[in-house]
Amino acid sequence: MPTSYPVLSGAEDFLIQRGPIGILLCHGFNATPQSVRAVGEQLAEQGLTVYAPRLHGHGTDVRDFETSTAEDWKDSLRQGFALLRQHCSSIFIAGQSMGATLALSLVADGLPADGLITINAALSVPAYEALSFTDCPVYLKESTPDIKREAAEIIYELVPAVCASELLRLIDETRPTLPSIHVPTLILYSAVDNVVPPENSDYLHQVIGSLDKRSYCLLDSYHVATLDHDQATIVQETTRFVEQFSRLTQTG
Repeated sequence: MPTSYPVLSGAEDFLIQRGPIGILLCHGFNATPQSVRAVGEQLAEQGLTVYAPRLHGHGTDVRDFETSTAEDWKDSLRQGFALLRQHCSSIFIAGQSMGATLALSLVADGLPADGLITINAALSVPAYEALSFTDCPVYLKESTPDIKREAAEIIYELVPAVCASELLRLIDETRPTLPSIHVPTLILYSAVDNVVPPENSDYLHQVIGSLDKRSYCLLDSYHVATLDHDQATIVQETTRFVEQFSRLTQTG
């Protein structure tokens, strides 16, 4: 029988109900909804309904993380989308790092989002790609969160190598599907990112199939931009994008 681990304090999912336009807000690899909560709360202040699910295996115990897969993480996001459909008539998906990769993958699979907002989308992770998973340690020491300002992020101090391998598999499966994505897409990326090269977002802009796509460079944040100096910019650009492309706000 699977062991059930309690959710770490502060790592819980959150739903903030406001208007009929919803934002499914997804955290990244080895993170939790805490890393996107401030952005989510500010988006809700703009009248948007926001739900941030906690991806399977995240925010509990590293042994729970170790048994999770990319398909489990995608299922967490699918379930979040289904929950938002109970409250909203128009839904956008916003994802930080691996959260963006999951969002891209699901929309390519046919999830009917009205648009995508990617924040430092993880389409390569050099530190993991350099590993040989046949002889690396079972657990990898997690580095200090890549945040320019003083901010805390709830993460596991160790990352199971099998999870890092799952992340790379997810990336490998997602990259070829990008030309099939045609929903409007806002690509936010940090000028300096010590985890995911900014070139990932350049590549995404080049190959994604959407005709309505734009990129915006965050000048004062590192990788975990949702916890960094550019929070207000992320909220501003996301709100503007949603107002432009939501079926509920279009006038012609």
